[in-house]
Amino acid sequence: MGGKTFEVNEGNFQNEVLNSETPVLVDFWAEWCVPCRMVAPLVEQISNEYDGKLRVGKMDADAAPDILMRYNIMSIPTLILFKAGKPVETIVGFQPKDKITNKLVPHLS
Repeated sequence: MGGKTFEVNEGNFQNEVLNSETPVLVDFWAEWCVPCRMVAPLVEQISNEYDGKLRVGKMDADAAPDILMRYNIMSIPTLILFKAGKPVETIVGFQPKDKITNKLVPHLS
């Protein structure tokens, strides 16, 4: 993690994601996941470009099985955009940056 991203875990998920007044994109990833490492720089760029409109958190999927089950996450990387405490967009697998932002931008106004 670097730049504007922050760590999300089971202990802070409610406060940092569900209670956030700003939309939050959560990147569910794992150290061993090659596609996760491919999408990470794109997620970082998005966090910088949409600073103030979007918060970006990264959650180690291996450390959060309860949250993965709650949101039906079957594979990683999975990006979920939460707005007003609800998941409004889900992106599974590696996607080019423009495809990711095209799904996020409509929810950021």
